[in-house]
Amino acid sequence: MNTKTFILSLLSAVLLPTFQATAQTTLPPAPCGPLPSENQLRWQDMEMYAFIHYSMNTYTDQEWGFGNENLELFNPSDLDCRQWARVCKQAGMKGIIFTAKHHCGFCMWPSAYTEYSVKNTPWKNGKGDVVRELADACRKEGLKFAVYLSPWDRNYPEYGKPEYVEYFRNQLRELLTQYGDIFEVWFDGANGGDGWYGGANETRKIDGKTCYQWAETFRMIRELQPQAVIWNDGGDRGDLRWVGNEAGSVGETNWSLLNKEGDVHGGMLRHGLEDGDSWVAAETNTSIRPGWFYHDTENENVKSLSRLMNTYYQSVGRNSCLLLNFPIAPNGRIHPTDSLRGIAFNKMIHEVFKTDLARHTQVTASNVRGGSKRYGAKHVLDGKTNTYWATDDGVTHATLTLEFAQPTTFNRFLAEEYIPLGQRVKKFSLEVYVDGKWQPLTDALAENGDGLTTIGHRRIICFPTLTATKVRFTILDAKACPLISKVGIYQAPHIDQDTPNAGEKHASDYYIFFGGDKVMFINLPQEETVTAFRYLPPQDSKNGIITHYRVAATTDWNHWETLGEGEFSNIVNNPIWQTLRCQPTRAKVIRVEGLRLAQGERMGYSDVEVVTEK
Repeated sequence: MNTKTFILSLLSAVLLPTFQATAQTTLPPAPCGPLPSENQLRWQDMEMYAFIHYSMNTYTDQEWGFGNENLELFNPSDLDCRQWARVCKQAGMKGIIFTAKHHCGFCMWPSAYTEYSVKNTPWKNGKGDVVRELADACRKEGLKFAVYLSPWDRNYPEYGKPEYVEYFRNQLRELLTQYGDIFEVWFDGANGGDGWYGGANETRKIDGKTCYQWAETFRMIRELQPQAVIWNDGGDRGDLRWVGNEAGSVGETNWSLLNKEGDVHGGMLRHGLEDGDSWVAAETNTSIRPGWFYHDTENENVKSLSRLMNTYYQSVGRNSCLLLNFPIAPNGRIHPTDSLRGIAFNKMIHEVFKTDLARHTQVTASNVRGGSKRYGAKHVLDGKTNTYWATDDGVTHATLTLEFAQPTTFNRFLAEEYIPLGQRVKKFSLEVYVDGKWQPLTDALAENGDGLTTIGHRRIICFPTLTATKVRFTILDAKACPLISKVGIYQAPHIDQDTPNAGEKHASDYYIFFGGDKVMFINLPQEETVTAFRYLPPQDSKNGIITHYRVAATTDWNHWETLGEGEFSNIVNNPIWQTLRCQPTRAKVIRVEGLRLAQGERMGYSDVEVVTEK
């Protein structure tokens, strides 16, 4: 053997095992747990899209119609779906979900299966189709389109019977075959209760998990709209889940997982299940106003910019997508206040995230998968969605350190996982290097602990403005080797906080006492002409929430005049101010009866207001 051959043999003997080991350790990470479908990944990338609530309720000043509203009421003077689409696009929305049929059963398209639709209204002499106009407007503006179809129908005579399921599917088939591509199908969870039901005027109780035979309905959707995701909180799991509230906030711990079978409760909806067997991501729905439908009295209560930004951080910034509602005013357009606030919201998001300060850092990692550049720390800053920093198998505690060239001021931190291979991170920590010392950070919006738990598609951490030279991001625990596709550091500008409305009288202004567990008396300081009564339910519990009421007034305790009787619609899921308007009535005492409570035996309240003539 000559010298050259000997040297080559020696090098092979020494280096070949190293090459083999490197090749072995730099194999791509294995998938971890349930994975999102292509439809779910496409949906998650939308991040924000709009709800549009518009129906008979707009003209009756209700949240839930009873099903017997007069068709003559629907005749908007200036309906403009193109205006809706333009506003939503300028507000940063990537699509629109439209309430094609709400609980009252009124169809916003000329359905062949009911007379209770736009085809029998004065609007456009019965030739109009709101669903068609909005679908066309969305496509002209480059937005995706989707439909909401209420399973509960308070108008249809056969609701709750097997015949209704066929009727419901026939209407769904119309929506899925006549209006082009649909990105999401949304089924409300409010099912069964009192209604008109073709004149029956009765309460019908149904099992929302079995009544609608969801499995067959889902098969129909998959066939007719194969790229659509399904939102449903019934017994059969859809692709997306509700977050358990309508306040615009999901839990800081938020797994995109649930179990395919079994019941879900509020905690599961809010936080998901770490060991769930199915990918069922969280969709956060809320309205830009207190209610879902338009009410003149809420014109001064459109969410402030600071509140909208907190909603963004607590939805998109917590591994969810934000579904933000814009109600349509009676004239058929989005109100100017709502549109201006939505546009300002989008501009502020861009202002916050336009400059990623992390791009100007030197980033290093405590562990890199196989020491390979393919999984190096630099990928968290390269702006690509298909690259990521990864650790060796079995390494679930690892650190990224980002060092600035000079002291830098910031107040937001962002991290994203590469979720096509699963959601992994259970817990992480953040530290900043200030004046020669490492200091821990917490999430200022967290409800529990430091808030630094799951990451998923995107996690945004808010904290007071500080100046530091380094940031240390440490994965403390994960289900498998972490895959981090992005980190970002930002400086958000200051926004003025919400200010309370002035000039209202509330509970503290009256003498209030109870006549039993379900009757409350409000003694006014003096006899006045009452025009409305307002009720704010308990905010921290369902106990005592009045769902059905009767309100009366008197000047002498002998003769009582009823101001109103009915239902506070959707009050349990959306515990906002409820307003009962009445004919001007002289009163010294108001009697409020809780005819039905959500839970508990004693009625409760957070606040009340008696509105009087000025």
